[in-house]
Amino acid sequence: MLGYGMTNQSTDFETKLDRLAAIAVRHGVNLQPGQELLINAPVTAVDLVRAVARHAYRAGARNVLPQFADQELSRIQLENGPDASFDYAPAWRFEAVEKAIAGGAALLSIAGANPNLLAGCDPAKIARMQTAQAMAARGLSALVGGFAVNWSIIPFADPAWARAVFPNAAPEAAVSLLWDAIFAATRTDVADPAANWRDHAASLAARTAMLNEKRFSALHFSGPGTDLHVGLLPGHVWIGGAADSRTGIRCLPNIPTEEVFTMPHRDQVSGTVRASKPLSYAGTLIEGIEVRFESGRIVQADARTGTDVFRNLIATDEGASRLGEVALVPDASPISQSGLLFQNTLFDENAASHIAIGRALAVNAPGGRTEGLEGANNSLIHVDWMIGSAEIDVEGIRSDGVAEPVMRQGAFV
Repeated sequence: MLGYGMTNQSTDFETKLDRLAAIAVRHGVNLQPGQELLINAPVTAVDLVRAVARHAYRAGARNVLPQFADQELSRIQLENGPDASFDYAPAWRFEAVEKAIAGGAALLSIAGANPNLLAGCDPAKIARMQTAQAMAARGLSALVGGFAVNWSIIPFADPAWARAVFPNAAPEAAVSLLWDAIFAATRTDVADPAANWRDHAASLAARTAMLNEKRFSALHFSGPGTDLHVGLLPGHVWIGGAADSRTGIRCLPNIPTEEVFTMPHRDQVSGTVRASKPLSYAGTLIEGIEVRFESGRIVQADARTGTDVFRNLIATDEGASRLGEVALVPDASPISQSGLLFQNTLFDENAASHIAIGRALAVNAPGGRTEGLEGANNSLIHVDWMIGSAEIDVEGIRSDGVAEPVMRQGAFV
């Protein structure tokens, strides 16, 4: 597999990689003729970027502009940078992207980070770096979260990520195994991926329509270590699968995706919850998260590993300890049934129902705007972590207080 730590690249692999690129362009961002396409990617993903570019130009792209990043530079900075460097991130990098999006450019991100990249680094320095990055990118984050333009995220089997997922396999075999898992999760290993995605998107749309019709005032999660009441914002909107940008272009923001999600009320979350899967954040694996909410805010937080990183995360700002999203995912999702811990939020959030601390998403708000909306959480961060499993039940609470089963043992009723 040329460019992926392997010496030979099979026709079958090339076909599936090309399908992934095609799905990303035609259905992920749904690139329109004459649009520019911006691509954020790790330096190791150059072959996938080139495949995306080919499909983008065939779709009529005016220009394809990749921005490559080397994740190792973060660790180099933490180990060698002067103290002042941890509180600085160049805003001009994000302002250029904001300007392009304002001009109608589509955005594709390619994800595949090493989940153990920052293991052993100073958690306080990591928190300062993450805060600086979030502050510099807050304008761009608002545009993307508000679907100002069509955008999408797709995965890439970075060798370091592959070694983390398959630690007992030889390096080349680990990359091959991760690609197989990626192709299965992104539905690019079937004869007609486009038709498969259309059917899947329709299924998610039907589920969101049902939940929007129910108009629950709250959700109640219960199971081992979890007794969580999540109040929902009045007028909240459930979203799943495809979404419409403000420019009217329908896109698939996450590939893969199995979730339907909406907006909690920032002050109406209470009870305890235990994470069902580890959270990979800022190059650190945080395991065994357990928190307690009171009046919407996390008042107690513990974890088996990465406690300091998690506590620094929820202390980023006032809204970082409150919820901005709640999502339902069946335990029968293909990603869950794979039995793999991907240590990557793009995948793991689609293996289990989850909550996100931090910024609420405008797409879930009545009217598509969160500015000045009472009950909508605001924060520099938005971080999903998994709370669902085959042991978790979910009930919808109607406005009259009556509870209605939504999920039983991780399955939709």
